[in-house]
Amino acid sequence: MAETFERDGYVVLRSAVPADVVTQARAEIAAELAGRGVDLHDSSTWSEPVVRINCPETPTFAVAGTQPILWDTYDALLGPGTWWKRQGVGGTVAVRFPSEVDPGDAGWHVDASYEGPDGGLWLNLASRARGLLCLVLFSDVGADDAPTELKVGSHLDVPPLLASAGEPGMHFVALAGWFLPATFERASAFATGRAGDVFVCHPFLVHRATWPHRGVAARIVAQPAVAVHRPFPLSGARPFPVERAILRALESR
Repeated sequence: MAETFERDGYVVLRSAVPADVVTQARAEIAAELAGRGVDLHDSSTWSEPVVRINCPETPTFAVAGTQPILWDTYDALLGPGTWWKRQGVGGTVAVRFPSEVDPGDAGWHVDASYEGPDGGLWLNLASRARGLLCLVLFSDVGADDAPTELKVGSHLDVPPLLASAGEPGMHFVALAGWFLPATFERASAFATGRAGDVFVCHPFLVHRATWPHRGVAARIVAQPAVAVHRPFPLSGARPFPVERAILRALESR
């Protein structure tokens, strides 16, 4: 797993969340959406291409986010004791509905991890606050369902760009303007699979939402960060795969 992660920037954990937990989680997401007048089973209520909610903080999501396979993977990629053992999933849930309309959020980017000096969303080379990005599938996602697109290996292109910004880092939109043409020539992978699958991604993996959604049902994916207690030291002293990939990228520039 470590070799694949360092090379590609992500690994996929199939059936990481049990089916019964997914079913209950989806019901709780449906209840949240109903409060906004959106019915997962009534397409006449699907007026927007995407609706986001905060991931519910309930016992169901605590079970979903603390599955042993997930925590063992975080230990393997980040190192035991380095990340926050959150009793839940966290982040936001993006619910995308069948639509030909541009959702307005489909640009290539790397997720930010902290509030910058301008109040915006920033990130830096040491990946302050964020150790991993996860994509937790709470619905089946096929090729027609607007799956997230990942640029394979693109996490190795980002560290040299961030290095020039030093410890303060930069706004994630500014970083996107610096992406190299070679990044977009990399192979693409798509976050498709069955409900309960989890894509565990390097924090610097370049990705985007896709559109149009030409499936027949809502696509439901949570997008939490795995928070770290402190930025990566980048010292080279027994680094784990996430930090090792950053160092490898800096060495090869």
